[in-house]
Amino acid sequence: MTDPRTPPLDLTNCDVEPIQFLGHVQPYGCLIAVSSDWNVLHASANTGAMLGLEAEAIIGSRLIDLLPHEVVHHLRGRIQVLGQDAGGARIYGVDLFEDGRRFDVSVHQTDRCYLFEFEPKMPQPHRDEMSLVAPLMARVRRKTDITGMAREAARAMKMLSGFDRVMVYRFEPDDSGTVIAEAKEAGMQPYMGLRFPASDIPPQARALYTRNLLRLIMDVDAKPQPILPPLDPAGKPLDLSMSVTRAVSPIHLQYLRNMGVAASMSVSILREGRLWGLFACHHDTPRYIDYEKRSAVELFAQLFAYEIAAVESGAERAQVARARQLHELLSSQMVGSDAISESFDTIAEEIADVIPFDGLAMWISGRYHRAGVTPTPEEFDGLLKHLNTTDAGRVYTTERLSDGYRGAAAIADRVAGIMALPVSRGARDYIVLFRRELRQQVTWAGDPAKPAEMGPNGLQLSPRTSFKAWQQEVRNQSAPWTDAEIAAAETLRVTLIEVVLRIAGDTDASRQRAQERQELLIAELNHRVRNILNLIRGLVSQGRAGATTISDYTEILDGRINALARAHDQLTRNDRESSSLIELIDTEMTAFLAADRDRVRVSGDDVLLDPDAFSTLALVLHELMTNAAKYGALVDSHGSVDLTLTRTNDAALRIDWREHGSAPVTAPKGRGFGTTVIERSIPFELQGEAELRFAETGVEASFRVPARYISTAPVRKPASSAAAAQPVLPAQPLSGRALVVEDNMIIALDATDILTELGADTVSTASRVADALRLIEAQAFDFALVDVNLGAETSAPVAKALRARGVPFVLATGYGAGDGLAKAFPGAPVLKKPYTKQAVQAQFNALLHGGTGGAAAASPRTGDTA
Repeated sequence: MTDPRTPPLDLTNCDVEPIQFLGHVQPYGCLIAVSSDWNVLHASANTGAMLGLEAEAIIGSRLIDLLPHEVVHHLRGRIQVLGQDAGGARIYGVDLFEDGRRFDVSVHQTDRCYLFEFEPKMPQPHRDEMSLVAPLMARVRRKTDITGMAREAARAMKMLSGFDRVMVYRFEPDDSGTVIAEAKEAGMQPYMGLRFPASDIPPQARALYTRNLLRLIMDVDAKPQPILPPLDPAGKPLDLSMSVTRAVSPIHLQYLRNMGVAASMSVSILREGRLWGLFACHHDTPRYIDYEKRSAVELFAQLFAYEIAAVESGAERAQVARARQLHELLSSQMVGSDAISESFDTIAEEIADVIPFDGLAMWISGRYHRAGVTPTPEEFDGLLKHLNTTDAGRVYTTERLSDGYRGAAAIADRVAGIMALPVSRGARDYIVLFRRELRQQVTWAGDPAKPAEMGPNGLQLSPRTSFKAWQQEVRNQSAPWTDAEIAAAETLRVTLIEVVLRIAGDTDASRQRAQERQELLIAELNHRVRNILNLIRGLVSQGRAGATTISDYTEILDGRINALARAHDQLTRNDRESSSLIELIDTEMTAFLAADRDRVRVSGDDVLLDPDAFSTLALVLHELMTNAAKYGALVDSHGSVDLTLTRTNDAALRIDWREHGSAPVTAPKGRGFGTTVIERSIPFELQGEAELRFAETGVEASFRVPARYISTAPVRKPASSAAAAQPVLPAQPLSGRALVVEDNMIIALDATDILTELGADTVSTASRVADALRLIEAQAFDFALVDVNLGAETSAPVAKALRARGVPFVLATGYGAGDGLAKAFPGAPVLKKPYTKQAVQAQFNALLHGGTGGAAAASPRTGDTA
């Protein structure tokens, strides 16, 4: 059990250790910090032993008074070329006191002062370290892969530096490091292939490695020399970030001792300013190398970094090139949502050639497409919410989805890592690549968990003492997404954004066209409804002139309203078959003229119109007939209309409309919707011709319908009118109890009146299925009139209940009889709304007494309308 009095171990201490403010230097050099006017601000305690200038004595003095004039002039010249954060300058073999004692000098600028670091230069035979770099690098260039290059570089660095062991240490995405190459003396413990945890090189140390590229630790047991004074007048320690001789963290020194290392050197390998890896050099005994050798080592490391970048960049460029090649394919195939669905498998295969994956999903415009090993649509919903929290402007990758997504456990059997490409700028659309779990054994250099021990201040971190290979099985992690794959994904993402935006633009354009069409239809519907209401009003007023009794007036009005309904039904039919133009004209004449049909004289042969032309001609003829009935030749009993149909030499159809006997006609001041339909429908919809003239003798119009919409109609047998052709059934009175199922109260009342007048003893009504079923359960009915559509429900349960009890019924509908009705209620007569007393009588006569009711129902002549 843990002692509650023991403070918890803070594992972040190492990560926040201020290693650049340790206030000491290594004893192989000394340090003097001067202000901008060359006054000494700080000095390390060993300046007396190394330079003969005691630290406490020189603080506050002018450096120009401590060193020869020519030396100070030389140092000033080197400082003048320095800039803030420009790095340091190195001066080799300076005769600092003009007495033959030579020093290597490093100088760099901090935010407040200039730091000079002096290292005694030992007499050595003539050598040219830099001349070794080029041939060593040539050996590296012979290798074509990273591993081979690193192996050769480790050998070259060992020879150049003289260290016992040189490792090429590459950082992983999680900041741990793997030894990918090693050159060592015989008998030394190998570290090749081992992984070192990220905590071995904490973030602040990695940050310094990107600024100060070489770090030499001459002797892990050497006594560091303090900097005097430790703080400036403002209470701040001296920043040693760029210092060459900066002392070493005690934790890191113990770490090296535990490894059996007496001296070390680390050289940064940078790529695009980011720490790619290190040359980690170890020696069994203290080892010092001077500035000249260190400069050669740095140059070699920088050239090696360039070679690494060239190889990796080449792979990235090749992958990006493949991504760009994919652009053409995607641009040609992903031209619409349907095309995406149809080409998705091909697209997935092409992407797999650029970025390997186990599964791919595409979420675009609310549609989910997938291939390979992927989450289900339900599982993807949760992942989509997680992705919506990520940066929409860049590719998102993770090898361990479980680290950031709580729902990862549900898909862990299929998905461990993902790469998500946001491919929209508004609502999130994605291409998501999935990778399975890649179980692997990671061999660590010792247990990566940081050990702790009890110290004088409680529980403290301590470096681990064993670096023996320690294996760990890694779970819930996929193969990593490489920089080259991420770069290719970014290129691909931009391409996909363009494609999706084009699709979205096409969709928006289609939606806009649909909206415009809908607005036109709404306007047309509004116009149609107003016309119908005005026409009914005209029929009501005009019908009085020819009627002497209420009964006569009712009969005339009923026939005209029913004919108008039939015309409307013909306008909106959707059987998509060619239709007779003469029948269309007859329907319109019946609707407007009834018995005065001969006032419209039709001459010429009938033709068949394809559905598009039929709908357009129906609108045009309806407008002409409406205008003639409201304002032109058909307003009173004197006028007439000649309608001529002529086939032209090119097989097109010419239609001429001539009104006679109307009052003088003048052109309207403006063009209303109806006039626009007459003048523009045929040219716009059919690419034909139309001309409307307002002559003094009456309205005239000419139209030309192109031949592609026209076919020859079969010869029609002469007939008087549709109504005259219908058989009139002998009246058969009804009797018994009737049920009316109808959700419109007025129609229900009319139906009740009709059935009562036809002889029904009692009539019960219901407006909902539940009410009708209760009535059927409680009473015995002899027949029923059932409306098919009851608002939000249909009367199918009612029909089923009636049929189960053997009650005959007639179906009423305002939508027309279709296959759906016939299949749902086989054998049941269908009565189209608005129906009349005679239509109801005919259908029930056929249903109850075996008569023929269909024809009478379709075109009744007299009776009350319901």
